[in-house]
Amino acid sequence: MDPLELLLAERACERLITEFVHRLDLGEPAGVAGLFTEDGVWEWPPPGDGRRVAGRAALREYFGSRPADRLSRRFMCNALVTVTGPDTATAVSYFATYRADGYDGVMVPAGPPVQIGTYEDSFRRADDGRWLLARRVLRLPFGGPTPQVGKAS
Repeated sequence: MDPLELLLAERACERLITEFVHRLDLGEPAGVAGLFTEDGVWEWPPPGDGRRVAGRAALREYFGSRPADRLSRRFMCNALVTVTGPDTATAVSYFATYRADGYDGVMVPAGPPVQIGTYEDSFRRADDGRWLLARRVLRLPFGGPTPQVGKAS
């Protein structure tokens, strides 16, 4: 792979990492599924709750079931993409999630993040040349309950 192809592959994967959180946080949660391959997988292994969602249709349903009154913002950093072949790549990135349920459009008092962790991603280039997530694993060493707006957490 020449240096320009390598750079373009890395950038495409970095964009997927960012687009995932934008879709989830800014009003298109079901649209997250379109960033995955047809057989894509999202999982949260132990010590998480063991969730595993496989297939684009199941991912659309899973992410689309997010509570309508949930406000969230994820901050992503330290994304390190490694191109492993002409059509494959992996990445590790850090995230912090700020979240509250019961959001009604009024400013929510700032508090600590409810999650801090890493995403471990595997990417695959589709037949049309687009890079997609094949697998995303959430590792969560720091976590707590989602606060309710207007209620003590």
